[in-house]
Amino acid sequence: MIDATGERDADVLIADGRVVEVGPGLRGDSELDAAGCVIAPGLVDLHVHLREPGNEDAETIDTGARAAALGGFTAIVAMPNTEPPHDDPTVVASVLAAGAVSLCDVHAAGCITEGRAGAALAPMGELYALGSRIFTDDGACVAEAGVMRRALEYATSLPGAVIAQHAEDPSLADGGHMHEGEWSSRLGITGRPADAENVIVARDCMLAELTGGRVHFLHVSTAGAVELVRSAKARGLAVTAEAAPHHFTLTDAECASFDPVFKVHPPLRSAKDVAAIKIGLADGTIDAIATDHAPHAVETKERPFEEAPPGMLGLETALALTITELVEPGVLSLPEALALLSWRPAAIAGLADHGGPIAPGSAANLCVIDLNVTWRVDPLRLASKSRNTPYVGRTLKGRARHTILRGVPVVVDGQACR
Repeated sequence: MIDATGERDADVLIADGRVVEVGPGLRGDSELDAAGCVIAPGLVDLHVHLREPGNEDAETIDTGARAAALGGFTAIVAMPNTEPPHDDPTVVASVLAAGAVSLCDVHAAGCITEGRAGAALAPMGELYALGSRIFTDDGACVAEAGVMRRALEYATSLPGAVIAQHAEDPSLADGGHMHEGEWSSRLGITGRPADAENVIVARDCMLAELTGGRVHFLHVSTAGAVELVRSAKARGLAVTAEAAPHHFTLTDAECASFDPVFKVHPPLRSAKDVAAIKIGLADGTIDAIATDHAPHAVETKERPFEEAPPGMLGLETALALTITELVEPGVLSLPEALALLSWRPAAIAGLADHGGPIAPGSAANLCVIDLNVTWRVDPLRLASKSRNTPYVGRTLKGRARHTILRGVPVVVDGQACR
């Protein structure tokens, strides 16, 4: 068993949705076999696109939550770029209601601005009252410094609230379809420069210092952004960051295939940037691994590269990619990896019932991980309604065997229970 308190050999006894006892030789009325596996707090994903309401042909709250549970997640944060967006309490309430009967806990991020247009602030106080703790216009950058300042200042009046930024300056990034660099020049595809991310991260670190507000950087992808976050933390600023698996496993060279499955915003970066992301994860600069799970209907992702929407699936592959690409090569220890996938993102989102530690009285939100199983990524076998995974055919190591939500098994032996 591994949680924030360390590693130990133990059984876990659960009753009425909570952990009753932790120790050797425990017995209950029914048992889940975890022999040879690791028991851990359920994983927490800060960054998931569920597409509902508005684009249910790509994903629904039910199918996205099913994919999350199969990936070992017991809690996910739904991004607000739906149609209509999460700038209205009635929309957020509907998302929460649908999530309440799904296979994992679904929390709704609120918009920073009305319509995610980057101008007038959304009714953050009303959204906060419904449970939103993360506010973001994800998919769009809050480009105006004055608007971002007002959001950060307002968030300081909401205990635990954090402003999460999609850091891409639209005046530099708009019109680009991949990372601006050697490969974009070779392929003749307009690029999105690394500095589109860097300038916003630099500015918002300054605004965090000015306002005392908490800022979280979504899907950090550049070496420059990692260094800026590292510097901000060294100065004691309330700054956190996440990285997506595709930004530590893939480079812009993948785009040479012209396959739109490799199109994502921010884009796949250079090998130098990938190396910097790995270092940032290892040294604590980056606080969380978040999937940026972004499903798209098959027909939209089959458009030409420049016309296809950006985004990749991530929920069912994140754990295995972390084990295969970071733990197995020794970039991270397993406890460090689980911290990035579970208790550190839970702390950012203020999810007290997720992330452990696994102790008597704690909520029984757990996953059981088989570190030894190997499996091949087949998009037709994923739970998402969409198929846009960039890892088709890749053999990965490690997978969630069981997932337990509030004491109830929702995934057993790799199969969803409903």
